[in-house]
Order: sequence, then C-alpha cells, then structure tokens
Amino acid sequence: MKRLLVIGIGAGHPDYITLQAVKALNRVDVFFLMDKGQAKASLIDLRRDICERYITDPAYRFVEAHSPERERGDVDYNASVDDLNRAKQATFERLINEELADGQCGGFLVWGDPALYDSTIRILQAILLSGRCAFEFEVIPGITSVQALAAQHKVPLNGIGRSVEITTGRRLAAGQVSDADSVVVMLDAQDAYRQVADPQTEIFWGAYLGTPDEILISGRLQDVADEIGRVRQAARAEHGWIMDTYLLRKP
Repeated sequence: MKRLLVIGIGAGHPDYITLQAVKALNRVDVFFLMDKGQAKASLIDLRRDICERYITDPAYRFVEAHSPERERGDVDYNASVDDLNRAKQATFERLINEELADGQCGGFLVWGDPALYDSTIRILQAILLSGRCAFEFEVIPGITSVQALAAQHKVPLNGIGRSVEITTGRRLAAGQVSDADSVVVMLDAQDAYRQVADPQTEIFWGAYLGTPDEILISGRLQDVADEIGRVRQAARAEHGWIMDTYLLRKP
C-alpha cells in the first residue's frame, strides 16, 4: 500500500517545524513539490532547505510539478476554485500513480497547517473517493501564520472569554463577517481592512512571517492603514508576491 504524509511545515521559519514533523520528514521516500513559478521559487527553496536540515538519511528524492492556477478576473469565484481543485486533483493522481511505488511513502509539504486554508486534504479525499488511486494518508499539523502573527506582535488572539473569527479578505470586503471582537484575516488581495468602519479598531499586520523578509506593523487602523498599503505595495513589487495576515481587534 502506498502511504502519503501531509506535513505542515509552519509559516516560514525553519524552527517552526515540530518534532512530529521532523519524524514525518524522515519517513518520506518522495517529496512532491508544486511549482508556482519563478516569483515564488523561494517557497520551493525553503522546502528543500527544511529537508536538508532535518532529514538524516539522504535517500529521498524530489518530484516537481507545475501547480495549476486559479482563473482570476471577472469570473465566479467558487466555480474557479472548483476548477482549480479538479486540476490539482489530476496532477496529484498522476504523481501518486507514476512517481510512487507500492510500499513507498510520499510527502506533501504544506505551508502553515494543512487544515487552514489549504486544499491538500480535501483533494486527497476526493482522489480516494474516485477510486483511481489507492493509498493511506496521515496529516501532521503545523504552526500557522495566525499563530506566528500573534507571537511576533506579542498579543493574544482573543480577549478574555471572547470569540475569534478567521476569515478571508474577500469575505471581509463583502461584509460577510460576524461581530466577533477579534477577526483574523488571511488571503487578502484587496486591502480589505480599509472597509472597516470603526477607526478605533486596532490592526496587527504581518507579511512574510517567519522569513528574513518579515514585516510587522501595528496600531489604530486610522493611523496605520495608509502605511500598510504603501508597504504592502512596495513589498509585492520587490518580491513578485506577498503573503500577509492580520488581526483586527475592537477597542
């Protein structure tokens, strides 16, 4: 039987790797790396560096495949995500069938944690349901950018006895959030924090968390929103991509 490990590798710093993840890395024969283009080549390099740092037996190999991209622009968002996941499913099926022998262990190295805004688990479950591949898989949790953000800003995510919501920039921009005292926003491509009406709301913003390029800004939203916008735009221009997360907290 083929076995797969979906390993959360944390939000960017090599020290975010857990002991459980280190043990999992050392069980893998073949690592599947999804190439997202030259702009995000550093994300592939980090995965290679983690393996080199923590794996004691070098008898493993990497297999790279092009990562399908979601259609953007004036399209139905949910439909485009469904199309993307079907394309990823086809790629995963090919890799598992062609690159992994029976009895071997394959590994997917997932940024952050596999259970939070990542589709690897549901894609593998869909493959099993299709019956076109046979394998068993395990999930190893990782430190998310949400945890790294709170740690770097030295703040708790929640007030005492209060709730926290984790959502996306798309939902925040559309007003589709609860009245939670703390809201963590991920995957914001449109500076959705500018949609928040209460100028006294605090924001704790971080980009490239855990990496040498980490940027942190915090303060009252009305005081720092413009600064975040400028820094965010400059960072995207410099690196070709940006991965940021922020916490909004009511006063």
